Amino acid sequence: MIELKRIKPETISRAMAKAERYRLLNEPRESISICRDVLEVDPNHQEAIVTLLLSITDLFPSCDLQHHQEAESLVERLDDDYRRVYYDGVIAERWAKSKWKRHAPSHIVHEHLINAMSKYEQAASLSAADNDDALMRWNTCARLLNEHPEIQARADEPFDAVVDEDMPIR
Repeated sequence: MIELKRIKPETISRAMAKAERYRLLNEPRESISICRDVLEVDPNHQEAIVTLLLSITDLFPSCDLQHHQEAESLVERLDDDYRRVYYDGVIAERWAKSKWKRHAPSHIVHEHLINAMSKYEQAASLSAADNDDALMRWNTCARLLNEHPEIQARADEPFDAVVDEDMPIR
């Protein structure tokens, strides 16, 4: 195995700018690599944790449950309740959308979106007065459900049931 090289602590801010740039260029694997380099030097670097989490969720349409579990483990490393609940919602929303793109049964997509919306409501109650991010994400999910009535709950399954073969609602 090839040993990785360690970046210098003084280069972290520059590395994070590159990680964000790669993410915006739709190159999440490059962003993930840079975030891992940063976290090797500063394991609690909150921006690196969030960027890594978002980069992993960028891969959801083509990834497996292991990536989902890694994203969830990163949420636990965030340093405040708002961010933990908000990014838990982001994971649920992006997982729902990836399931939808892969033509999963509509009730699976629906239940993950409802889970995301629930997380966003929790996050909104914890957010600062000048932060409506969680409400905007909630509205995005609501609009998706409104615009696609085919995404609906399965009538015979309670909300707290397992929504698909590989992902229980948290």
